[in-house]
Amino acid sequence: MARFRTRLALLGSAAALAGTALAPVQLAGSQPAAAAASYQWVALGDSYTAGVIPAAGDTFEVPRDGCERTDQSYPQVIDRDLGSLFDLTNISCGAATIENVTFRAQEPIGRHLPPFSQDPDHPFPPVPPQSEAVTSDTDVITVGAGGNTLGFADILFRCLQLADGSGGVGTPCKDALTDGIPARLTKVSQDYDEMLTVLNERAPRAKILAVGYPTVIPKDTSKCGYGNWEQFGSITRGDLDWLRTDVMEPLNKAIEKSAGTQDSASFVDLYDSTLNHSVCDSDKWVEGIITPPAQPSVVHPNARGHRNAADHVTAAMLDAVAVN
Repeated sequence: MARFRTRLALLGSAAALAGTALAPVQLAGSQPAAAAASYQWVALGDSYTAGVIPAAGDTFEVPRDGCERTDQSYPQVIDRDLGSLFDLTNISCGAATIENVTFRAQEPIGRHLPPFSQDPDHPFPPVPPQSEAVTSDTDVITVGAGGNTLGFADILFRCLQLADGSGGVGTPCKDALTDGIPARLTKVSQDYDEMLTVLNERAPRAKILAVGYPTVIPKDTSKCGYGNWEQFGSITRGDLDWLRTDVMEPLNKAIEKSAGTQDSASFVDLYDSTLNHSVCDSDKWVEGIITPPAQPSVVHPNARGHRNAADHVTAAMLDAVAVN
């Protein structure tokens, strides 16, 4: 209850700041000054943060840098909701690995996904490591990364290839790839720990919110139709069960475990709140391989998924600044 009251107070402060900025000031010889945001917030991460797909809104950067941040992605939603309280620097980028967040420059791909799509602006110039946007003045860092270090998209495409012609029977992807998954998860854990260390060094007083991944595959895979490219295409139900229990759920657990080792970090769970909104649910918050009419989505959250993420990340951000 105390935390709830604190959140309400902070939301009230945000509303008051917004009201002050909009109210006319009747002082002769002076101009009204915009209210400064109370907290500095840096949003880091991959495509599940940036938005990327058309179902998550329109890209808004001119000229494009290839990171494909969209206006319905959760950092931008929160910025519209709480922009008078948090000053956002959104440096997230589609296809980013944990190393791209920590220390390695990235060459963004935009929407260049052969054979599904060709981006006329590709290739894009490299962008710096995302951590460079974090400074000693940063109060809150949100970071959603790990899927590309795990190689989830590569695994997904490999599963599509291996299951082609299977008729939906068997577990060809599990049979071929299962032995390599533990090493991939170990890499995620090691890179995540290093990333949190670097972020702590760059912003010693900042609260780091490690944002997990939503449910993309339902527990009941009978909801998923074999050959339905608005869902998982040719991937078999057996392989979908394996992807859920042995790949995606352990990915979230690895992120949560790393966050739990740092006093400055906490985990934001998006999985439980999205259990009934997977790719195969009628009210989906994650798009499948293709979004009608023929847009490649490659299993990414849509605007409703980002709205849900915004709600949970907002609650965590308000708790973070209340503690600080």
